[in-house]
Amino acid sequence: MKLFIGSLSYNVTEGDLRHALEAFGQVTSVSIVKDQESGRSKGFGFVEMPEQSEAQSAIASLNGQAFSGRTITVNEARPHPDGRRGRDRGGRGDRRGRGRY
Repeated sequence: MKLFIGSLSYNVTEGDLRHALEAFGQVTSVSIVKDQESGRSKGFGFVEMPEQSEAQSAIASLNGQAFSGRTITVNEARPHPDGRRGRDRGGRGDRRGRGRY
């Protein structure tokens, strides 16, 4: 089961997140989403746990709890409604017009 972890402190590492979730069972992957340009955390990430019961236990125990100074959100990850990952920026089209007079 894939979990969404939101409202993370920008200082939390994937290792920190893995350590916290392994208390509930096996963790197969951890990823913290980062800004492509700055490399800075966007404050949310995803954790995959193969056992649904362990993932549900993690949700029940961690959702709304303090983690590294922030109250985090933990729930089952849902696919993006239109099937895309993130915004479609069309290559470099998002920079169009910047710096022009």
